[in-house]
Amino acid sequence: MSKKKTAFSNNSRRDFIKGTGLATAGFMIVPRHVLGGPGYVAPSDKLNIAGIGAGGKGRSDISSFAESPNVNIVGLCDVDDRQAVESRKSFPKAKYYADFRKMLENEKDNIDAVSVSTPDHNHAVAAYMAMSMGKHVYVQKPLTHDIWEARMLTEAAKKFKVVTQMGNQGGSGDGVRKMKELYDTGIIGDVHTVKCWTNRAIWPQALQTPTKKDKIPKGLNWDLWLGTAEMRDYNDAYLPFDWRGWSDFGTGALGDMACHIMDPVYRILPILYPNQVECSVSDSFKGKFETADYPKSFPNSSKIHLSYPRTDGKGNVKVTWMDGGLLPERPDEMGDDEALGNWDGGVLFIGTKGKLLADCYGANPRLLPLSLNEQFEVAETITRVPEGHYLQWVNACIAGYGNAETSSSFDYAGPFTESILIGNLALKAYFEVDPNADQSSFWGGSKYNGRKRLLWDAENMRVTNFEAANKYVKRNYRAGYSLG
Repeated sequence: MSKKKTAFSNNSRRDFIKGTGLATAGFMIVPRHVLGGPGYVAPSDKLNIAGIGAGGKGRSDISSFAESPNVNIVGLCDVDDRQAVESRKSFPKAKYYADFRKMLENEKDNIDAVSVSTPDHNHAVAAYMAMSMGKHVYVQKPLTHDIWEARMLTEAAKKFKVVTQMGNQGGSGDGVRKMKELYDTGIIGDVHTVKCWTNRAIWPQALQTPTKKDKIPKGLNWDLWLGTAEMRDYNDAYLPFDWRGWSDFGTGALGDMACHIMDPVYRILPILYPNQVECSVSDSFKGKFETADYPKSFPNSSKIHLSYPRTDGKGNVKVTWMDGGLLPERPDEMGDDEALGNWDGGVLFIGTKGKLLADCYGANPRLLPLSLNEQFEVAETITRVPEGHYLQWVNACIAGYGNAETSSSFDYAGPFTESILIGNLALKAYFEVDPNADQSSFWGGSKYNGRKRLLWDAENMRVTNFEAANKYVKRNYRAGYSLG
């Protein structure tokens, strides 16, 4: 098991993004023959980017990259022509494809870097193919759908020596840097407990699997949209946004928002992988004793408990995740009218000496009680990213592999994503039948495991005390899709 190395790593987090400004600003005067190497783009050249996923978030991602004068958008790929209309208008010279595999193969000599903004279940296969061809990659959060995929992409980034970035833009924000600076003063002591919460899901969940076959909309290639997932009839319940609530395609509220809300937890505290996870979910009854189709559809709300051994040997950090509008108890240090996070959610660090609260993305960090912030000033010791998350990646791609840092390169984002998806593994295993339990009595609860604590072997990516849960570590892909 490799230990993550990043500008905000466990060993050097006080040097968070150290040197990035110099690396990205100084590359213009370095001769091409000095830099060179895999994936290098000469400063005099434009960075040619192709977008896999041209609508929705993909459209905004591509537009953000194009804000750099050093970028050409040369390729667009989307399985739904309806979603790609605006991007095709904005970049009329970009070649348009429906199948990312064909685009990467046909345009391999014209593409330097690739942005992946598909539904979660196709992130890994698209990113891996691009990396294997020596293309730098920017992949929307969560990095992958499965735990195993995250490990594979982490290893691939090192193997193929490409510049990488996960799309959790808060990782390049000022908020998480100020939060780290506050933490480093020691004012809240050693953090032992963390509470994280979000209002998501803001799409339908706790549903029955559709059985009706709807007409496939004109312009949608349903087969390509399914990608790695097993074939099924098209149904309007899946598209265009509601795929997030179906576990075959999305990763629910946790996958959607934890990469933003838990980023300060993973980026600041001395932790790597959890060794225990347990959860509880809200039952949704559609009729007498008829519940939603778990684990095919995520629950309306859930609570997940993760236990992380501290890498400095000072015990464990207990992290609780809450979604669906569930909130932690209001701290005693807060007034009744003071905001507990923001609309999207928040994160609360509880230390041996005090508490530290922030909004989604680690924004607006503040000590509790709030009056402390008027009495206490913290020095700015961590380099900011004035160009932002998108252009930081663009500049790093132009500088070449190893010559500039990104905030969420895969050596950070991969283990972080694994850590998050362990929570989803617990959710999916929540209703798995324990073959060793007494199943003679429904009312005895033996049919469901409920809040079973799962013991996690991170190195081998396995649950050691409940074999039925391990099928959620890695999916079987449909023919035509693979990692390597």
